[in-house]
Amino acid sequence: MIVKNRLIDILPYQIENFPRLDALCDKKNGAWQKYSTLQVKEIVDKFSLGLLDMGFQQGDKFSIISPNRTEWTFVDLGILQMGGVDVPIYPNMSENDYTYIFNDAQVKLVFVGDKELYSKVKKVIPKTKSVQEIYTFDEVQGAKHWSEILAHSDDAMNDKLKAIEQSLKEDDLATIIYTSGTTGIPKGVMLTHLNILSNILSLHTIIPIDKSHRMISFLPICHIFERTAIYFYLSVGGAIYFAESMDKIAENLLEVKPNYFTTVPRLLEKIFEAIMSKGRDLKGLKKSIFGWAVNLANHYDPMGKNNFFYNFRLKVAREIVFSKWKTALGGEVKGIISGAASLQPRLARIFTAAGIPVREGYGLTETSPVLTCNRFEEGEYYLGSVGLPIPGVEIKIAVDGEILARGRNVSKGYYNKPDLTRQAFDEDGWFHTGDIGELVEGRFLKITDRAKEIFKTSGGKFVAPLPIENKMKESWFIKNIIVIGDNRKFTAALIVPDITFVFNWCRKKGMQVKTYDEIKSCETVKERIWKDIQKYNKRFSHIEQIKKFELTSEDWTVETGELTPTLKLKRKIILEKYKEVIEKIYSE
Repeated sequence: MIVKNRLIDILPYQIENFPRLDALCDKKNGAWQKYSTLQVKEIVDKFSLGLLDMGFQQGDKFSIISPNRTEWTFVDLGILQMGGVDVPIYPNMSENDYTYIFNDAQVKLVFVGDKELYSKVKKVIPKTKSVQEIYTFDEVQGAKHWSEILAHSDDAMNDKLKAIEQSLKEDDLATIIYTSGTTGIPKGVMLTHLNILSNILSLHTIIPIDKSHRMISFLPICHIFERTAIYFYLSVGGAIYFAESMDKIAENLLEVKPNYFTTVPRLLEKIFEAIMSKGRDLKGLKKSIFGWAVNLANHYDPMGKNNFFYNFRLKVAREIVFSKWKTALGGEVKGIISGAASLQPRLARIFTAAGIPVREGYGLTETSPVLTCNRFEEGEYYLGSVGLPIPGVEIKIAVDGEILARGRNVSKGYYNKPDLTRQAFDEDGWFHTGDIGELVEGRFLKITDRAKEIFKTSGGKFVAPLPIENKMKESWFIKNIIVIGDNRKFTAALIVPDITFVFNWCRKKGMQVKTYDEIKSCETVKERIWKDIQKYNKRFSHIEQIKKFELTSEDWTVETGELTPTLKLKRKIILEKYKEVIEKIYSE
């Protein structure tokens, strides 16, 4: 489909096959600004020439730290085109992480989105040796603006740029992505042009997105999941709209009317929670109809084994209830792709029944990222699994249950970490994912846990916490949870209550509860949460069942250190932070 196997060939391919007027779009000063394919190419060319004119060379490293916006992709493509290497970083990573990454990768320039990020990066520059300058996307007083590099564009550099483009090979390094890591310091995953492009070409054959579709992007592009998605959209000629922010996503969905988008489970959970909250506020017949529709969707058989009477009722429910859900997502959504964390099967089932197909996939930064994906065609998806291997990817379950993967999308290894590379990538080309899984019906991959997260009780029984945590989070009262019990006599949990839901529940009960501490000490709330835990405990063996729990007096966030930027639990940090609470659980 794309002649060469380099990321820099995607944009010329779009120009040749399906140039469009809204290739990249974002909102500035209250209005959507649209860039045509030709305008994007012109900006990217100028940026590449500007970097070369300033003396930067093929192989130099450049960091981008910014929320999603068109400038992110302009700079990204411009760096790649002149043979540079992207080192994207999450805006919410710590200053210590910034310092480590800049020094480890020997970053030359840093591009940041706004004043706040500029100030944050500026603080760490004295601790780095390689960083020469910080450029901003917003106009920030005292800072250099990224457009200054465009002004350096010199036609005299055209021959040099063309020579680099011709010499750039598919196996050349394109990006180093530092994984947030649930333990230890970040690891720099090296991905080549071919690693990422092979993933894109595989997606061409299984994802029904084409030049007629609009996509909205709100997951961080610094994460390989959304980064590859952006390249994929460009390669099929779809229109890309960058959401203003997570706070504005509901408004932006109505404006853009996207056909497809990628998401993470927590955002789907929030959408569902908002829908259910409105449903609970309904009165009389409307509330009864809403509850009937949701209950009907909850019994949907995604494999098509629904009888005529069920399908008739579902059609009615879609017309009078679920059509409003679709309208809230813009009205034209054809599919949602979820990744980066485990999705509750219940959510996928209910949304799919509502006429909004949700398909879960699986992958890692080290695999560019997609390994498996549920398809949109009937019979090619299994809700509760992460789907079938994508073309070009081999999946194998090791004797100990670990998922192994092999393919052109698999990374070369970790930057400056040969020992870690040897541990994760074996001599036969298999990447050891660290995830435990099984094949359902001999085809569909199901993740059962992380190898490093399974613990053993003092009685010698193994417990996989992830399935328990996912089931418990179906409770409206539970925002987050960590299941504990390593070398202990029973399984227990620390729970972050969903403060908004609990406040509303308490208000309706006539209870004055206004803070985390008040929730934590409220016996009525704890008894209600225990009721849900007992209900879900029935799904698990006796040793896996939660026997006791404690509520936290604060939320877990990326900024406070309990979550990675992709919202995974940093288990060691949480266990250390709450060690006194944990001791209390097991001492009583």
